[in-house]
Amino acid sequence: MKARVTVTLKNGVLDPQGKAIEGALKSFGIEGIGSVRQGKVFDIEVETADRTRAEAMLKEACEKLLANLVVENYTIEVLG
Repeated sequence: MKARVTVTLKNGVLDPQGKAIEGALKSFGIEGIGSVRQGKVFDIEVETADRTRAEAMLKEACEKLLANLVVENYTIEVLG
């Protein structure tokens, strides 16, 4: 079963990489970009056919390794 985990900074957390991307876009002449927030995307193959088990495994992975819960949020999307 395939899944996608998206990790993003919580609202209010300073995002210097997002600001750098925003500045670079403007320097390339790309107008109309209000703000940029960057994050991480993980495409994960889970070795179970049980959707509930897959979601539990992915939640554990996020909380133990993939996301820093102090400053980041995460979403899990099971695709299979």
